[in-house]
Amino acid sequence: KVAGDVHVHIGAVARGTNKVGDFAELKVDTARRDRTRANHSATHLLHEALRRRLGEHVTQKGSLVTPDRLRFDISQPTPLSFEDLVAVEDDVNKRILENQDVSTRLMTPDAAVEAGALALFGEKYGEEVRVVAMGYARGQTEGKPFSTELCGGTHVRRTGDIGVFKIVSESAVAAGVRRIEAVTGEGARAYLSQQADLLTEIAMIAKASPAELPARVGALVEAKAKLERELSEARRALAVGGGGKASGPEKVGAFNYAGRKLENTPAKELKATADELKKQIGSGVVALVSTEEGKASVVVAVTDDLAKTVSAVDLVKIAVAELGGKGGGGRPDMAQGGGPAAAKAAAALDAIKAALAAKG
Repeated sequence: KVAGDVHVHIGAVARGTNKVGDFAELKVDTARRDRTRANHSATHLLHEALRRRLGEHVTQKGSLVTPDRLRFDISQPTPLSFEDLVAVEDDVNKRILENQDVSTRLMTPDAAVEAGALALFGEKYGEEVRVVAMGYARGQTEGKPFSTELCGGTHVRRTGDIGVFKIVSESAVAAGVRRIEAVTGEGARAYLSQQADLLTEIAMIAKASPAELPARVGALVEAKAKLERELSEARRALAVGGGGKASGPEKVGAFNYAGRKLENTPAKELKATADELKKQIGSGVVALVSTEEGKASVVVAVTDDLAKTVSAVDLVKIAVAELGGKGGGGRPDMAQGGGPAAAKAAAALDAIKAALAAKG
C-alpha cells in the first residue's frame, strides 16, 4: 500500500500513480511465501533423491517453483519407471518426516565444493556463496547432510515444514531431458483427496472395492482385447465372402479383381484381409477401402505373378486422389494410403477398377 489511493504490486502499479518521495508499506503474503518455500525446498530433496536412485549423471536442467506446484527438469536419457518414481517419492518423504533443520551458510566457492555442494547450471559465482543443506539419515544428527546445494532462494526452516511430497507426472521435455512435476503440503493433500475420490468413483462403476480394481480392470482389458480379435476375424470373414466361403472375383479386362468397401473397419485390419483375398483369387488384384470416423483408408494388393505388370502403388495413388488425400505408397504387390473423404469410398474403388480395365 502506498500513502493515498495508490496500490502497488511488485514491478507494477495496480491503481493510481506513484512518484518520487511517496512512502510505501510493503507486506509479504506469508501464506503464499510458505507454500513457495515448501515447493522450493522439496526440489532440493528431489534432486538428491533422483541422483541416488538413477546415478550422478542426473543434473538440473530447469526448474519452476510456484506456490501451487514445482517442476523439475533433469538430464536423464530414459523415462523413469513406476518403481523409480515410487522410490524417489518415498525417499523425499522420509527426509520430510525426519524434520531435520535446514541450514544456510555463506562460504567460499572452493569450501562449498569441498563440503559436497552442487553448483547448478554451471553458473559463475563470486567470492562468497550461499550453501543450503538439509536432511540427515534417520537418527543421525551430525555428518554429511542428505542434500547440499548452492542456492539463493527461500527455504523452510525444517524439512517437516514441507508437509508431504507427491509426484504427479513424469514426461519428456527434449532428447535426454525428463520433467517431473510435484506438489507439497496443502497442494499434495488436495491432490491426494481428489485421487481418492476418483478411485472411489471408479470402484463404484466397476462394482468392486479399490483393492480389487487392478484385477478387475485387468480382466476387463483382456476381455476387450478378446472381443476386438473376434470382431476383427468376423469382419475379415465377411469381407472375403462370408464365413470363409468366397464369392468369386469379377473379371476386369484381363485380370481377376476383388473390390470391397468395408464400413467402420480400422485401417490396421486391411492388409490381413487383403492377404486372405489374394489367396482366394489365386491370381489378380484386390482393392479394399475402409471407412472409420469420417476418414477412408485404402489397400491394394497384387498377386506375385502380376506384380511386374500391375503396380499396387499406382492403383493406390489413384484411389487416394479420389479420397481427397495425397501420396500413398508401399511395394508393387502391396500398397496403402488414405484420405478425408469417406463418402468417396465407392468412387475410389471405381477409379481403381477403371485403371485396371484400361490395362487390358
